Amino acid sequence: MRIGELAARAGTTTRTLRYYEARGLLPARRSGNGYRSYDEGDLRLLRQIRTLQDFGFDLEETRPFVECLRAGHPEGDSCPASLAVYRRKLDELDALIGELVAVRAKVGEQLARAESARERLAAEAEVPGGPEPECELGGAGL
Repeated sequence: MRIGELAARAGTTTRTLRYYEARGLLPARRSGNGYRSYDEGDLRLLRQIRTLQDFGFDLEETRPFVECLRAGHPEGDSCPASLAVYRRKLDELDALIGELVAVRAKVGEQLARAESARERLAAEAEVPGGPEPECELGGAGL
């Protein structure tokens, strides 16, 4: 098939396919008339790349999966190098989750402090002679 048909079937653009070709992820075969020529195996490569990118893998991280398919394996993740990429990605995701949990805890603590301070101010404002309520944008008096 030609590049336009492959792009349409893969749900991408011809520009993307040329980029993948330049990066060595997609074979650069030419037919007798000079047009790029692709087959069903190339479509499998593209689907593997797109699936991994949807999962957050960068383009270079897809390379072992592509090479595994090119080597004739039925799945791109059946080779040791692909499994190693999965392991690295899981470690990376676990670290990010840990960072997000820590940030969430800090934001939760800040919210609790802010709510407590607001409740104290509201209670003091109800007491005669208590503080003037302030606008949340920092202005005095309402």
